[in-house]
Amino acid sequence: ESIAMGSIGQYIVRTTLGAFLLVLVSLTIVIWVTHALRDIDLVTSQGQTVLVFVGLTALLIPALVLVIAPLAFVIAVIYVLNKLNADSEIIVMNAAGMSPWRIFRPFLTVSLIVATLVAAISAYIAPKCLRELRTLISRVRADLVANVIQPGRFTSLQGGQLTFHIRERRTNGELGGIFIDDRRDPNLRATFLAERGIVLENENGSFLVLENGSAQRVDAKEPDPTIVLFERYAFDMTQFSGANYVPTFNVTERYLWDLIWPDPEDPYYKANTGRFRAEINDRLLAPVFPVIFALLAFAILGAPRTSRQSRGLSMLMAIVTVATVRLIGFACVVFAAKTPGALVVLYVTLAAAVCGGVILLARGAAVEPPAFLVEAFARLQARFSNQAAPA
Repeated sequence: ESIAMGSIGQYIVRTTLGAFLLVLVSLTIVIWVTHALRDIDLVTSQGQTVLVFVGLTALLIPALVLVIAPLAFVIAVIYVLNKLNADSEIIVMNAAGMSPWRIFRPFLTVSLIVATLVAAISAYIAPKCLRELRTLISRVRADLVANVIQPGRFTSLQGGQLTFHIRERRTNGELGGIFIDDRRDPNLRATFLAERGIVLENENGSFLVLENGSAQRVDAKEPDPTIVLFERYAFDMTQFSGANYVPTFNVTERYLWDLIWPDPEDPYYKANTGRFRAEINDRLLAPVFPVIFALLAFAILGAPRTSRQSRGLSMLMAIVTVATVRLIGFACVVFAAKTPGALVVLYVTLAAAVCGGVILLARGAAVEPPAFLVEAFARLQARFSNQAAPA
């Protein structure tokens, strides 16, 4: 029996893991593409390649996986349990004398694997990637030449003391037809014209390198302007670049230990103590949800069923139960930022879910949906059958 259970357990683990990975990858790709498209103009405005764009937006993936993984796992568990029921494998295992706890063990193993993955992403991987993404996006948005200066427009800065104009922005990142009027020094006005230019960054700062142009300088003490032709000229843009920009990270972008042991003098922490409290509990509970979801799904679907209608309603009941627990969790975390009592509701809900799942699992009996739901489903099914029937 132990050998048979070991083979069945391995089969269930492999099938559940395979289904989980398939659902996780599919949902993550769809949602990632939706998010990534919002920043495509921001990145391509600098003439970056598609690979750079994909690499930048890929930093969103761990944060998406953190939300999607528990839901993908529930879908995988429901799929495997329905498959086992449809193939009468659960009926055979029960007839062989296997207890519900032994059948549940492979699902528990997979849930612990998913919980470990979620814990690692929650504590370090997701915050690390979000920090990198925030820093890169902030630098791009803070970069004057790449994003503020638009072709065909005169852009004034510092109260009109500095004016930029470019004719075009080329796909390789080059700027064409550049005009710069610099009046920041009250004793010296400088005007630059250049055929083209490009932004370069090094350890000394950020520079707009002008090529094939002229510089006209008007000194307040001199009656005539000075005109100088140049092949290359470096205009210092460091103060307008985002190269030295260091953003303030919000709670989702901080590591778990930074949330648990924050700097008491941090202004952001002082202003957002409630958000820190809510985020800590959300991060600590993130690995718990896959285990609870596996318990609830198995408690509802793990008993043998012979009726297709009964399996369909039970799957619906499992989905609704898990979704309710997850929605209560989301809502309590949101409200906990201002109302600490919401955390009590959260922990009571999770404790009730665990206790209810354990009791149902120990009983080993099929959890039947309410009679009114069965009748409503039967009427709906009959109506569709009548409409589909040929006249």
